[in-house]
Amino acid sequence: MSNSNYLKPKVIRFSTFKKLCFITKVLFLLSLYLLFFCTPQKEKKVETKEPEVTQTPPTQEDHTSISANRLKKTVKFLSSMKPARNFYHVESLNKAAEFISREFQKANLQTFEQKFVVSHKEYKNIIATLGPPSAPRIVVGAHYDVYGNYQGADDNASGIAGLLELARVSAPLSQKLKYRIDFVAYTLEEPPNFRTTSMGSYVHASDLQRQGVEVLGMLALEMIGYFSQEANSQRYPIAAMKYIYPSTGNYIAIVGNEASANMVGHFERYMKKTSVRVESLIAPESIQGVDFSDHLNYWAKGYRAIMITDTAFFRNPNYHQSTDTPETLNYKKMAELLNGVYMGIRDFSIEK
Repeated sequence: MSNSNYLKPKVIRFSTFKKLCFITKVLFLLSLYLLFFCTPQKEKKVETKEPEVTQTPPTQEDHTSISANRLKKTVKFLSSMKPARNFYHVESLNKAAEFISREFQKANLQTFEQKFVVSHKEYKNIIATLGPPSAPRIVVGAHYDVYGNYQGADDNASGIAGLLELARVSAPLSQKLKYRIDFVAYTLEEPPNFRTTSMGSYVHASDLQRQGVEVLGMLALEMIGYFSQEANSQRYPIAAMKYIYPSTGNYIAIVGNEASANMVGHFERYMKKTSVRVESLIAPESIQGVDFSDHLNYWAKGYRAIMITDTAFFRNPNYHQSTDTPETLNYKKMAELLNGVYMGIRDFSIEK
């Protein structure tokens, strides 16, 4: 990809945290001084809330038909499964996998299962592909398992709903693509398998490496449906970040490591064409939350990978709780941000 076309995402390096904290505090105090003492009174302005962004309707070329109603139906279906679709209830995981496979096939995508065994039980990733079979590929993924016995609407039925919609609207691109796209629904992302070789994404990333597949980049959809307009609804792993990022949890975040900076910038540029506010972060894995999804296994294999997220427990009070239910999500915002993701996938460069 060409650097000249990308936005420069915010970068935080662990070695500069102390400097960052000091500098941001100084800048914050300086800004207050300038605001109250150096600005003419008639020009002072205080806003109690962020103004709504007015967007020009998308052109016919950019229209994707991503449906908020379809997103909601998928989230409700997955959330309604009993027993919960977790590591201990293989029958529910299989039911979810069958549903995902059917949806991929409805979009006329070549679909197959990637099976593996953990603790003498069989689990499976569901993979749908389009584009030239032997071309370099993009991986778009989301996990379909849930933590504990909860519904997991945001975590991560929202990600799967987004994955299915992206696959559906991308299907007509198949004959035009110069690269291959793999849409992957992973199993076993949640504890007790997180950060182990039992994760579905670990199995998938390892198989790509074993085959010597050229991977242009991986994109993980991890909790994309919870937004808040309440003041101070957004928290951060480092206190100084509150001086850089919004205090209201009404945006979608794109997270990557330094090796994935260009990819973060690419998707940020397209997602900012929508009405959803977008923030980006380039940071090392040592910062809490930066590697809390399936993209971590692609980083481990040397692939570029990013996470698109509503920031999980830094915003959503329902994280890993019984209150993580379908009615808490904003499906219109989900559909809008996915329009931006779709455009980023459609116009992805095969150059690294």
